[in-house]
Amino acid sequence: MKELKLFSIVFVLVTALSTVKATSIALKSPNGEIALNIKTGNTITYSVAYNHDLLLDNCTLAMELESEALGMNPKIKKVTRSAINESFKKEISFKNSIIQNQCNALKLDFAGDYSVEFRVYDDGVAYRFLTRKKNELLIKNEVFNINLVDSSKATLQLPAEFKTSYENRYETLSLNQFQSDSKMANLPALIETKSPYKIFVSEAGLFDYPCMFLKGNGKNGMISLFPKVPTAFGEDGDRSVKILQEAAYIAKTSGTRSFPWRLMVITNDDRKIVESDMVTKLSSRNQLGDISWVKPGQVSWEWWHDAALYGVDFEAGYNLDSYKYYIDFAATFGIPYIIMDEGWAMSTRDPYTPNPKVDVNELIRYGKTKNVKVILWLTWLTVEKNMELFKTFSDWGVAGVKIDFMDRSDQWMVNFYERVAKEAAKYHILVDFHGAFKPAGLECAYPNVISYEGVLGLEQGANCKPDNSLYLPFMRNVCGPMDFTPGAMLNAQPENLGYTRIKPVGTGTRAFQMATYICFESGLQMLADNPFNYYRERECTEFITKVPVTWDETRALVAEAGKVLVVAKRKGTKWFIGGMCNDSEKVRLIDVPLNFLSEGKTYTVTAFEDGINAVRQGADYKKRQFDAHANDLLKIRIVRNGGYAAVLEQKNNN
Repeated sequence: MKELKLFSIVFVLVTALSTVKATSIALKSPNGEIALNIKTGNTITYSVAYNHDLLLDNCTLAMELESEALGMNPKIKKVTRSAINESFKKEISFKNSIIQNQCNALKLDFAGDYSVEFRVYDDGVAYRFLTRKKNELLIKNEVFNINLVDSSKATLQLPAEFKTSYENRYETLSLNQFQSDSKMANLPALIETKSPYKIFVSEAGLFDYPCMFLKGNGKNGMISLFPKVPTAFGEDGDRSVKILQEAAYIAKTSGTRSFPWRLMVITNDDRKIVESDMVTKLSSRNQLGDISWVKPGQVSWEWWHDAALYGVDFEAGYNLDSYKYYIDFAATFGIPYIIMDEGWAMSTRDPYTPNPKVDVNELIRYGKTKNVKVILWLTWLTVEKNMELFKTFSDWGVAGVKIDFMDRSDQWMVNFYERVAKEAAKYHILVDFHGAFKPAGLECAYPNVISYEGVLGLEQGANCKPDNSLYLPFMRNVCGPMDFTPGAMLNAQPENLGYTRIKPVGTGTRAFQMATYICFESGLQMLADNPFNYYRERECTEFITKVPVTWDETRALVAEAGKVLVVAKRKGTKWFIGGMCNDSEKVRLIDVPLNFLSEGKTYTVTAFEDGINAVRQGADYKKRQFDAHANDLLKIRIVRNGGYAAVLEQKNNN
């Protein structure tokens, strides 16, 4: 952080003393609503306006190499304008199966063998550096510095250090408060400025480079900072290492390459943030070829309730009988996977010796007879020391791995994610990263990466509350798939929680929990609760196990970040509607037009709503069935910390 300050000071001094003539270049979105103005003089700066309202001004970008600073006194050699107007199919689609990719682009080639590429979409802007250097580069720092025109506030996760699992609660604070050296934020960030404008900030195309963090710049804005490259490690238990020494640079990388996109979704309509596919548009396309073997789906998971089964005639726990019970449960409801968390192996350090009480190979065999596959949990450290395990797991018949406790996002760790994705793909192994940073495009290039944690999810028990979870569709899920681990069938308002490890309770109402399966996006969507509870609450279980994990179309119908969301998602001819609210109102009554339905068709609606007493008793819900048409108005009632979940199916006689 000290080096960042020093570079910033040098940057300001050079700006003040130099007298390079400024050049101004404008670029607009296809619909003309977003205007980007780039200036090259002493530095490269830009401003962004939306419908003529100036939102960002005098923002700077630069990259400090070992012996030069890209973006300092830049000399333009060539200006190339272009437009992208395409649609492409997303094989593993978490929002939309067809991605509409339209933007206007500008590439500035500078003396010194580097370029900056800008893109302006109807819903935001993005830029990245490109270099054409012969030799390997040492990147000492990169400057992403944004300044808001009006007083603004930001919703952020504020870890204490670079070692973070991206699981902090979201905090909303004035950018003028976001100045302390002790505070930094991981991405994504959500800025509210000049009401009603919102700016979502993240990155895409992240390869061979560290994740970007942010801190306040003291000018109603934010500036980047990055973890340095670790160069020496020490022992730190079975699931981590201590960083003993760091280099003086953030990346050592190829001299000819493109760098990560810095992106901002900019809108005056919160629905557009929820619907955004900008990370996908800016990311690499599928690098694996045929991925017909990649099968996203739901999964039964034992860890959240500590495998504390009851109502069975065997001793429950992490043992063979219990896991066969999980497989039987999964088969009953058409769930394609179970996860075997910590305890399936004799040692967390040895992935080749199964615990004889568990007998992984027998469970894989048994699962095949039930059409249920097995996913195994591992620490990242064990994977790193045994990268050949993917072949062994493939020979065993393992379908996927859940890799945990990375808790870092420096260049070394970012590269670890890619190495895992590549190696796992060779053997048709799915990957779910836990203890992870947020997605930034790896899952687009390697679609066998079907989910990441990097979220304050249900596994954090009483700390996971709807007031925080209501930000997830506007922030974390905009980055990519999110393993929230939903599915609590014991439900309570926060003041009545009563959470314990073997009897975990989900904060919020039953309908809220059911809505998470529609509102939250993950290629591996868990059923985290005890199978006994799912059997007891069978009509709820039958509903959530019919909810897809990939979608053909997503429409946000009602959206206010952190407060309320109603979203409609289509799979084939079926539509699902999910709604959720925080606790800012006791009851919300929401009218939703159904004009997205096919004209002239009759739909049967099966809806799960908050019950009349759900304001106090979170478990209270009501199931309703009725017919609906495209010209109807759906009336939704959601209580505080509540939800709504429905499926709309065309009648056969249509």
